[in-house]
Amino acid sequence: MKRDARLAILEAGAELVHRQGFNNTGIKEILDAAGVPKGSFYFYFPSKEAFGLALVEHMSDARAARIEAVLGDAALPPLARLRRFFEGARGRYLDWNCERGCPFGNLAQEMADLSPPMREALRRVLDALSARIGAVLEEARERGELAPGLNPQEAAAFVMDAFEGALLRMKTQKDIEPLRRLERMLFEHLLPAPGDAPPG
Repeated sequence: MKRDARLAILEAGAELVHRQGFNNTGIKEILDAAGVPKGSFYFYFPSKEAFGLALVEHMSDARAARIEAVLGDAALPPLARLRRFFEGARGRYLDWNCERGCPFGNLAQEMADLSPPMREALRRVLDALSARIGAVLEEARERGELAPGLNPQEAAAFVMDAFEGALLRMKTQKDIEPLRRLERMLFEHLLPAPGDAPPG
């Protein structure tokens, strides 16, 4: 039961923080949404910052299997896997009416200058996703699907930078076009091998 209460707090917190931000989400609001007693929060988390660190880990773990199911799908060529990853993200943001954004990017914008421990935790999460995308691009390079001079890890870091920026534009415009533009630039210009014609 104790483990269930901690998990309920993290799940409720993840939903609320993703929707309205970390500092704008109160502890009582989290506990009410989780349906657990008021004293439960500080039993599991000595401070709100400690909760934030646990929340980053929880959200990362919750997304890991979904990300790996797409990027690790050996039945598809590597660039097709990467395309499916971004198409899936675009579909989720359409369902959310171009709101919310990346939970880790949101937290980084809000908390990176306020909490060094949270900044470090978020850096590790974003670096791990960048490295996973880099591994996919390394597979594509080995198959001759990337330009010879393109460094997979450097390209992956750029892809992550561009993705987070596209999400910011999407939220401010309330329009999915920034994500579509990102996909066009990636898969029609940056990532295809030399001589590949852009899709019609």
